[in-house]
Amino acid sequence: MTEKTLQYKFHPENLKRSSPGKYKEEDLKREEMIINIGPHHPSTHGVLRLEVLTDGEIVKDVVPHLGFLHRCFEKHAEALPYNQIIPYVDRLDYVAAMNNEHAYVMGVEKLLGLEGQLPKRIEYIRVLTAELNRLASHFIAMGTYGMDIGAMTAFFWLMRDREIILRMFEWISGARLLYNYQWVGGLYYDLPVGFEERCFELIGYLKPKLEELEKLIINNKIFVGRTAKVGVMSIDTAINFGVTGPLLRASGLKHDLRKVDGYSVYPEIDFEVPIGKGAMGTQGDCWDRMWVRLEECKQSIEIITQCLDKLKKDHRRTRDFDAWAMVPKKIRPKAQDLYMRAENPKGELGFYFRADGKSDVPFRCKVRSCCYSNLSVLSEISKGAYIADLIAIVGSLDFVLGEVDR
Repeated sequence: MTEKTLQYKFHPENLKRSSPGKYKEEDLKREEMIINIGPHHPSTHGVLRLEVLTDGEIVKDVVPHLGFLHRCFEKHAEALPYNQIIPYVDRLDYVAAMNNEHAYVMGVEKLLGLEGQLPKRIEYIRVLTAELNRLASHFIAMGTYGMDIGAMTAFFWLMRDREIILRMFEWISGARLLYNYQWVGGLYYDLPVGFEERCFELIGYLKPKLEELEKLIINNKIFVGRTAKVGVMSIDTAINFGVTGPLLRASGLKHDLRKVDGYSVYPEIDFEVPIGKGAMGTQGDCWDRMWVRLEECKQSIEIITQCLDKLKKDHRRTRDFDAWAMVPKKIRPKAQDLYMRAENPKGELGFYFRADGKSDVPFRCKVRSCCYSNLSVLSEISKGAYIADLIAIVGSLDFVLGEVDR
């Protein structure tokens, strides 16, 4: 780069003209300020910059600025065979990798016409691991949320319990965070001998712990004071912004893809879908969102228990989990467009595939990110809140930037 180019690039006028941000200082009214929160602030839950327009302590507008963590997942997917994309799928919402894999492999299997043809044991293990990961994801959501608003005990308790789940995952896959366990047409391997018994012990341990957490945090007077009637999201607002998952259910809409779409073996499992009722404030507030996550943890325990019962009684252990008889060595689907979605811990994760019928590499693999859509509602539900309440609202959305900046 020449000296003349450098002088032009870093000239004050050019820096001012190219400065990012919606608001400029010369446009502000007398009492207004622009405050930048992030991108390296703990409460932004990743590298997210929030451009906050304030009037004193009141938030007038919030503009999320993304793009600090580009993963280029979709470009990677256009250069890799279908089965080699799974490790990259893990890295979207990296605290719910099993759930990511479940949605992706179901999509590829649907491309191949294998939907509903897999052995039931495979399906039950997939649901078992997905629900264990739902617990681990919600534990992070509730634990870090406690830290956001000043409650350290919840974080320590929930990280302690999440550690047990991670050790279980390490036992079955060899990894603690990014698993590559669910494969197209099957699994990496069957559950280790003794896994079901250990899982039953884990369930017995977690049930009273969730009751303790509800008393210590969710129904705590200070916690209720910080979250009730804060960041209220109506059903109409949630639908208009494409919000899904616990956020949508906290607003009162009983919409869960495990029930609506009935994929895998979820139709054979009995569980409830909790929705927010405004018990401590207003329906769809921050308290409702955390309460729904806690109730979903209880329902996940019921699902896991039923899966374990089925695995122990009805389905024998097998080594044939590659299902090579059904899945060709080179996955080359017929030319088609297909969309597959699943209920992730944070909402609807969807994969849109376009296969050209000629290659074992997808022509297009587009991700419908629940975290991205859920983050889009932040500005709408934050207007008129205090700055301290903005931190509580951001935490209640429970997004992971690896999926937002995919």
